[in-house]
Amino acid sequence: MIGKIIDLPKISDPRGNLTVTEQNINVPFDIKRVYWVYDVPGGGSRGGHAHKRLRQLVIALSGSFTVTLDNGKEKKTVLLNHPYQGLLIDTDTWRTLDDFSSGAVCLVLASELYDEEDYIYEYDEFIEYLKQKNK
Repeated sequence: MIGKIIDLPKISDPRGNLTVTEQNINVPFDIKRVYWVYDVPGGGSRGGHAHKRLRQLVIALSGSFTVTLDNGKEKKTVLLNHPYQGLLIDTDTWRTLDDFSSGAVCLVLASELYDEEDYIYEYDEFIEYLKQKNK
């Protein structure tokens, strides 16, 4: 399976909704890093890499964007536009985030601290990495 939508608790209230995430409960890993992407020009792109060890839960806190996932065998594109849903991205998955709406905010919960060695930035290197790993 490539990517999985996780429905997060949505607590409705006349004063406004609230959604909560908790590590190892509705986020299936320890959360070691949190970051958010914003002010991406309308229609802009982010991502364009893979991780060897890092797992992520990607959430559209505001607005919308698409995430395209590629594990070397299959591709899948998911529209994120609900702040109570997250897209679980596993290791060894190439990801691109595209079509950001104006004002979109992308929140990422990550399983690892930042480590430059964990990133694969070239798609051809990603495919070669998968071939070597699956020998």
